[in-house]
This record gives sequence, C-alpha cells and structure tokens, in this order.
Amino acid sequence: MALPILQDQPAQIAQELSDLPIVGENFKVQVEGSYKQELEHQQYRIVGSHSAVKVCGWTKNMLRGEGGCYKLKFYGIQSHQCMQMTVNLSCANRCTFCWRGTKAPVEKEWNWKMDSPSFIIDEALKAHYTLLQGFGGHAGVPKAMFDASQHVGHVALSLTGEPIVYPKINELCENFHRKRISTFIVTNAQYPEAIKNLHTITQLYLSLDAPNKEVLKQLDIPLFPDYWERYQQSLDECAKKKYRTTARLTVVKGINDIEPQHYAQLIRKGDFDFIEIKGYMHVGESQKRLPRSAMPDFAYVKEFGMKVLAFLEKDYEFASEHLPSDVILIAKKQYHKKTWIDFNRFFELMNVEHPPANLDAMEYSKAREEVKESEKDFGVVQ
Repeated sequence: MALPILQDQPAQIAQELSDLPIVGENFKVQVEGSYKQELEHQQYRIVGSHSAVKVCGWTKNMLRGEGGCYKLKFYGIQSHQCMQMTVNLSCANRCTFCWRGTKAPVEKEWNWKMDSPSFIIDEALKAHYTLLQGFGGHAGVPKAMFDASQHVGHVALSLTGEPIVYPKINELCENFHRKRISTFIVTNAQYPEAIKNLHTITQLYLSLDAPNKEVLKQLDIPLFPDYWERYQQSLDECAKKKYRTTARLTVVKGINDIEPQHYAQLIRKGDFDFIEIKGYMHVGESQKRLPRSAMPDFAYVKEFGMKVLAFLEKDYEFASEHLPSDVILIAKKQYHKKTWIDFNRFFELMNVEHPPANLDAMEYSKAREEVKESEKDFGVVQ
C-alpha cells in the first residue's frame, strides 16, 4: 500500500522517465545540451563528460567567517578548503527527496565515455578555484582565509549521482591522497560489488533511506528490481570495511520516520562507525514531489535520532549535533570524543608504495576540538 504522501509519485516519475532517451552505448556523454546549460546556470561546472563541481554554500560561509558545516564540527574538515563534486552524474535511483531534476541521467551500469582520474582531478580543481575567484579581495573575506581556500584539502564526492560506479574510483582516490586531499564518498546502497572493491578512502557514507522494503521502493524509486537485496548486500560489504564508515539517514517527515528498531538492525548489520541523522531539505526539484511539511525541524530530527539510539545504546552513544545543518552524530563508543580525522597520519599511512586497501579507522582518528558554531541556516549541505 502506498504511503499517502507518496501516493502519486511512482506513476508520475515513471512517466517522466519514459520521456527520457534510453541511455546506452549510443549515448556516450552524460551531460550536454539543455541539461548542461541548466546545470551551469545553477553554478555547476561540468568537468569532462561525466563529472561536475559546485561550490558548497558552507565553503562560502566559512570564507565570510559565518561558520563551517557539520563536517567541521564532527570530523575536523575545514569547510573553506573543501571541494564538492561528483565523478558520475548518473544514478540508479529517482529519490523523491533529491533536488535533482528529471533531466538528470539514470542508468544501472556504467555506459559512458570515461575520463581519466588525472584529467578529472586537474580540471575539477581548476573549476573550483575559478568559482572562488570572486571572494579574493572581497572586504568580508580575510586574505588568509581566501589564500587557504586555494589549497583544497578535502573532496566530498557527494554532489549528485553515484560516484562509486566510476570504474577508476580507486585510482582517482589514490591520486587525491597523493595530493594530500582527503576523500569522502556517498553511495546510495545499490552497488554492493562496487563497495566491496573500494579501497581505503577517508570516510565512506551509505544512504540508509528506509527501514523496510516498501518504504525504500516508494521513497527512492530504484531502477534495480532487486533493490532490497542490493541494499542488504551493501550493508554486508560496509561491515567488512576497517576504514571509517557512516550511515546517513535523511529524515523525511511522514514517510521514513518510522520503525527506529529496524533502522537499528540495519545499522548493526552494516557495523558503521558513525551514524548521521539529518533532516530532509525542501529545496530544488524535490519541492515538486514532496510538501514542505516533509521537512522536519532540528528538534524532530534529534528526537527521532534518539529513538534509533535507544536500540543501539550498548555500542553507540550520542556524539555531537549541528543545529544549522539539522543533523546529529551518533558514534561507536570506541570513538568517545575521538571523531576527528588525523589527516597528517592518514596521508602518512596512505602515501606509501603499496597503500593499505582496508586501513584501520582508529589509526587515523583523534580527539575532537571545540569549534565555534554559527546558528544561521545557510541552506543545503552535502
């Protein structure tokens, strides 16, 4: 039975998908024509044939001295030195809460012209620095802060699409590490084999969008018919990773804010180091699919997060919160006040002749530092 808030969504989006060209071997470039123009109008910069960069609002805020994003408070990521991008604009889901429009490419497997990791990194950095140029010399931006922003120290492969499917993702991340750029990847839990083959990155995120099969289908509208099995297998593969892993639960009020005990079961199955529970943001194309009432406030997000934690208290504890991002952090007790990343140690361990394929997370974790927090809400955080 369809959830009331999503009653018409699957049929509506199925019709939208039927109007799109079939993406296959005859469609080699992911982004071109009107869709490319639309993205560029939204301040994306297309890199090669399948990658994109966009400056996160929190990067801009940090430059202006208005506070960093939750990744600064939780993990020590310097927001003004963070580059937000993707190496695959295509996705195997049509999530109702996503801000992507229906022109965005969808595909189960990689069927695209492929750019090299070195090309992607070089061109992405150029595009990122170009987008930041307007902050140089601005009265509200300290020169030291702007100068630091010209040396990216972290890449969030989370902008849009499914980056883990890029066939050379391991080489790409190794190249970032050689440049002393740490790596976060967000995956939608539909590619267990890609997770299995993913070597050490700084932190892997898995989207934990639903507690059961019915809600996952209605909320994510997956292309794969065996979506639930893939979801479960992805959790199994996450559990095998020794490097830092995070479950990201985006609370869509009235839809997936149910069955906290089942979320807890899924979290235990994935054996995640961290759990981020954040609120859905009513922005972009999602405004056409969901009502504003689906966007919870911080108190609601935290309340639901604590319900999930109640089923995990033996091994996990509340670690932190970031009100402007509507997100709380739950961590394994072994990370008590040690959720930050020791970047120098990470690069020391990874930049060797044969980097470890599955580095132990505790080898590069350290104590959290106090961070001044802005209480303003600056929009969507990736």
